[in-house]
Amino acid sequence: MLRWLRSLFGRGRRDEASPIREADAYARSYGDRSGEIVNVVRQEPKPIPRRTGDMTGELLRRAFESKLDARGKAKT
Repeated sequence: MLRWLRSLFGRGRRDEASPIREADAYARSYGDRSGEIVNVVRQEPKPIPRRTGDMTGELLRRAFESKLDARGKAKT
């Protein structure tokens, strides 16, 4: 029973992996090196436009209701 549980959770015996060379380990971890040179340029994020002042809660509710009504009319 204990062996079965260990086999389910991967805690059983493990076969020894054959040793690999350092160059193979590097290639497996980082991939091939290329001769390309990359420049990283920081870009400022675009400002998010904000609507303030003219959009009150009541106007927002009315606009939402009109969109809901138009959506309902299109389906029927």
